[in-house]
Amino acid sequence: MNRIINKSSKLNGTITVPGDKSISHRSIMLGAISKGTTHISGFLTGEDCLSTVSCFRKMGIDIQIDDTNVTVHGKGLYGLSKPNETLYVGNSGTTLRLMTGILSAQNFSCDITGDESIQKRPMDRVSIPLSLMGADITGTEKNGKLCAPLHINGSNLNAIEYKLPVASAQVKSAILLAAMYAKGETTVIEPEPTRNHTEIMLNYLGANIKHDGNRITCTPVKELYAHDITVPADISSAAYFITAGLICPDSVITIKNVGVNPTRTGITDIYLKMGADITFSNEMSVCGEATSDITVRYSKLKGTVIGGDIIPRLIDEIPIIAVAACFAQGTTVIKDAQELKVKESNRIKTVVEELTKLGADIKETDDGMVINGTGSLKGAVTESHNDHRIAMACSIAGLAADGKTQINNSQCVDISFPGYFELLESLM
Repeated sequence: MNRIINKSSKLNGTITVPGDKSISHRSIMLGAISKGTTHISGFLTGEDCLSTVSCFRKMGIDIQIDDTNVTVHGKGLYGLSKPNETLYVGNSGTTLRLMTGILSAQNFSCDITGDESIQKRPMDRVSIPLSLMGADITGTEKNGKLCAPLHINGSNLNAIEYKLPVASAQVKSAILLAAMYAKGETTVIEPEPTRNHTEIMLNYLGANIKHDGNRITCTPVKELYAHDITVPADISSAAYFITAGLICPDSVITIKNVGVNPTRTGITDIYLKMGADITFSNEMSVCGEATSDITVRYSKLKGTVIGGDIIPRLIDEIPIIAVAACFAQGTTVIKDAQELKVKESNRIKTVVEELTKLGADIKETDDGMVINGTGSLKGAVTESHNDHRIAMACSIAGLAADGKTQINNSQCVDISFPGYFELLESLM
């Protein structure tokens, strides 16, 4: 499906975006290995999260879905059953990497794979620390890297102390999930803080996870116990509307009940630094996660340098930040973002390719990009590269570009944001 976006201005309205993808994934996984029934509200019914649901159903977990309300009948840490077929994660790297941690400790063996894109993404960063714990993981070698399909023989695991070579919430989470089954205390050391939804939810369900600076220690418990979970709106999804409000003249947009966990608010911190008019209201805490309403107004942005320890706090938002930088005065430099190369697409390459088509002054670097703000773009035909974040970034660029912008294969936004284009149109 191809989508046409026309130039727009004066976007106005109050909206609610879908539930946080990271938290939705974890609510299914941890609900499945908790004792009792977990009721989840605000669940994201995007394709990625439904892949997680499918995998756990194949392992004997009864999961019922009613719109954004989900009921998970958990069977405890040791209640999963051997699947009768290969587990399929679709396009979801979160599902693949986090489940590898859980599957490594089960009393059965299984196979797990995903679509063509997933089969190109490196799994070494997960398999290496898990193997140090005693996990038995084999797979396909591609360009010297371990990739899916994976075969995992469940094993008895031992605790380790492991320093992450690259800041990654997915790798940290895989280790911590495996650590729930390991003998002894496991410690993960992060080079920079990453999103901590796994630690928050584990402790909410009865785990013993402690932070000491960048050291996270997991002491195994006998069981996790079900509690109701409310999923806040996803700041990564809100990011597109935040950016639209900032770059489309005379716009005022409010997004309700957005998760503002400090490990995820790099985008708003950067935009405030660039001179954005952003206000927070109705702040509260739900199930250990901070939430807030966010109101944005059209702003004259200034270029900045983005790098270092803020990168893990906005890694998924870099494509849309690059769009904002096109309309900022001066130069924006994004660096230390090599992780973008192993997302659904090589997002350094694809962001530069697509924004160049729209007339942006943007150059690719080895670890990011350099954008000279011109204050304008021109409509063009763009490609999503089957990457939901590239498609949505192109759509916001199209709103502010002269003429018409076409996004090919735009349906990939359903991976994380069903109903995205309809919600966008509601503000026009």
